[in-house]
Amino acid sequence: MDLRKLATEQPNPRSEALDRLPLGQLLQLINDEDRTVPDAVQRCLSEIEAAARAIGERLKAGGRLFYIGAGTSGRLGCVDASEMPPTYGVEPTLVQGIIAGGPKALTQSQEGAEDDGAAGVADIAGRAIGLKDAVVGLSASGRARYVRDALAEARLRGAFTACVTCNRHPELLAQADVAIVAETGPEIVTGSTRMKAGTAQKLVLNMLSTAAMVQLGRVKGNRMVDLQVKCEKLRERARNLVMDATGVAEAEALRALDAAGGSPRKAIEALTRVRA
Repeated sequence: MDLRKLATEQPNPRSEALDRLPLGQLLQLINDEDRTVPDAVQRCLSEIEAAARAIGERLKAGGRLFYIGAGTSGRLGCVDASEMPPTYGVEPTLVQGIIAGGPKALTQSQEGAEDDGAAGVADIAGRAIGLKDAVVGLSASGRARYVRDALAEARLRGAFTACVTCNRHPELLAQADVAIVAETGPEIVTGSTRMKAGTAQKLVLNMLSTAAMVQLGRVKGNRMVDLQVKCEKLRERARNLVMDATGVAEAEALRALDAAGGSPRKAIEALTRVRA
C-alpha cells in the first residue's frame, strides 16, 4: 500500500499553520486532537474484547503473551510488558515485549529494522511460540514487514494472533485472528505516529493487559493484591491496600506484610483468617 494512501500519513488541515501559531494555540490544538483518540479506541471495543478474552484463555492454560512491534509501537509493547511483574506479581516471561532491532532500539531509533521480515520470523521462532501463546502485532501504519511476517509465523505455529494498528492495511489484517484498528486519522505533524496513533495503541495495550491480569485473578476488587514490594512507594501502597481491605491499623498491616514476605494477598488472607 502506497504510504500516501494511509490515513495517518495525510496532512491534517487543522494544523496547516502549525509553525505560525502562538505557543498557547499550538498546545490547545494538540490537546484538541488528542481528545479524539479515546473515541477512536471506543469504536474498537468489540475487537478489543475478543482479543482480551482469547489472551486470557491462553494465559490461564499456561501460555504466554507477546507484543511485537517496531519503533514507537514496539517500545510501547515493551513498556506495557515490563510493568506486569511489579504490578501483578507475575513472572517476567508471562508477558514479553519484542522490538525490531533488539534492545538497542528501545533507546535509539533503528528505522530499517521494521523492513526486516526475516528477523520478525526469527524472533517468533526463537521464543518457541506455539499453540498456547498469544501474539499481538503493533504497527501504526500496518506496513511494517517485521510485524507482518512475525504474525504470519506465529499464526503458522498455532498461536492466537491480534494486531493493533491505526490503518486498515490488508496485509497486516490478513495475519490477525482479531484486528484492532483504531483509526486516529491525520497527525498534527504529518506522519508523526508517535502522537495520536501512539496514544491509541497505549490505550489498547492498557486494556488488553489489565483485562488479562483480572482474568488471571491478579486483581481483588480494584486492588493489585500481588504487587511486588520493591521500593518504599510500593511498600506504602501495599500497607494501605492491606489496611483498606482488612480495617487493621498501620502497625498491624506492616507486621502482616513482613510475615507474608511482602505479599499483600497473603497478608490479607492471614488477617482475614485471624478475624474469622
